[in-house]
Amino acid sequence: MARKDEEAPAEKKGRIAQIKQTYRMARRTDRWVGWITLAYMLGALGVAVLLGFLLGPWWMWLIMGLPSALLAGAIVFGKRAERAAYGQIEGSPGAAAAAIGTLRRGWDSTPGIGANRHQDVVHRAVGRPGIVLIGEGEVHGRVANLLAQEKKRHARVAPETPVYDIIVGRGEGQVPLPKLAKHLQKLPKNLRPGEVTELRHRLRALGTQPVGLPKGPLPKGVKLPTGGPPPSTGRR
Repeated sequence: MARKDEEAPAEKKGRIAQIKQTYRMARRTDRWVGWITLAYMLGALGVAVLLGFLLGPWWMWLIMGLPSALLAGAIVFGKRAERAAYGQIEGSPGAAAAAIGTLRRGWDSTPGIGANRHQDVVHRAVGRPGIVLIGEGEVHGRVANLLAQEKKRHARVAPETPVYDIIVGRGEGQVPLPKLAKHLQKLPKNLRPGEVTELRHRLRALGTQPVGLPKGPLPKGVKLPTGGPPPSTGRR
């Protein structure tokens, strides 16, 4: 019992420290993140108080408005912190690998399964949609060629499995880094869970090419959160 009592304050301190770290990270690129979060919280609380004066009693509405204000602040802060985190790593080598690392349960991601001498890289994510190959690099044509090679290589091992290819970027037909994880989650579910497990075992035999991804693509203190609105449909 005493051990649980000791763990609770430690866990609380850890959460507070994490919030402070996230705030410092977000403020590097979004100097108004704190004020905007506070404005939304006060706005939600103000609506509750206004309803209280109209419908009464005001103090009851004030009490009920506090959780709503905290929720509004958490949502706004999370969205802006997410945007700041992606903004700090976008364009850095290995950023796509960090993004697919945030995929939720049911996905298996393998960074750097293929590369060329120009440091264009292909990563792989396996889930219920099938195989998703994600390319990142500066020149669209080079990345597209690398993706085509990997697509043929994977098709030999899993010919009946849908293979999607995605290029990360801001150009036409590309998927921006902040929307990459949600883009994959919105792909159609073509496989059953058991088929996904079997596919993972088959892909182990394929192996990977040794890829020297630059270390430390994430700025210090940056942790990519999950969540956000779903992006547009992808290419198959």
